[in-house]
Amino acid sequence: MQSASPSTFDAAYYQRFYFDKKTSVVDPAHMERLGAFVCSYLHYLRVPVLRVLDVGCGIGLWKGIVEKHIPAARYRGVEFSPYLCERFGWQQGSVVDYAAPEPFDFVICQGVLPYLSEPDLQAALRNLGRLCHGALYIEAVSREDYEQGIIDEDLTDGRVFRHSAELYRSGLREHFVELGGGLWLSREAEVPLFELEHVSR
Repeated sequence: MQSASPSTFDAAYYQRFYFDKKTSVVDPAHMERLGAFVCSYLHYLRVPVLRVLDVGCGIGLWKGIVEKHIPAARYRGVEFSPYLCERFGWQQGSVVDYAAPEPFDFVICQGVLPYLSEPDLQAALRNLGRLCHGALYIEAVSREDYEQGIIDEDLTDGRVFRHSAELYRSGLREHFVELGGGLWLSREAEVPLFELEHVSR
């Protein structure tokens, strides 16, 4: 199977998964809790955040969160969907090969990676290492999530790949230290961590 194409993410896709309240995967209360947790933890760790990249930004759910919790930061939304780029004015690009003149302090990649084939996923994880020299937030459903029955398959798009959690982790560990809760810290970041503040070196 190949990775999802730009045409996958058309108006009908976003109507079903984001704009129609009956079938939306977005829970505003969940997003508020998630944003408060992530941004508060970065503040606690003293990760300096001035430049934020939201790659696969969708309808821009993180834009308001960043503006609320990290008001001094500049937010950049990058999106694969031509439909959303035209509608919201995002920069068009893919996590697989998006390039920037300099890395970002905080990179967000939510709900994007499961749409990639294994070779593209591995390229994307390497690219995230290039794009981020601070903190990275990743959300991606894994094979184990399906096996443990914690995925609502009526709401979740069935076109995603069921990659193992270890495939994600092994690709990320080259450039990042896992903090838990979906947060990773670049190995280039000069942020001291207590031994129990990270999952593994």
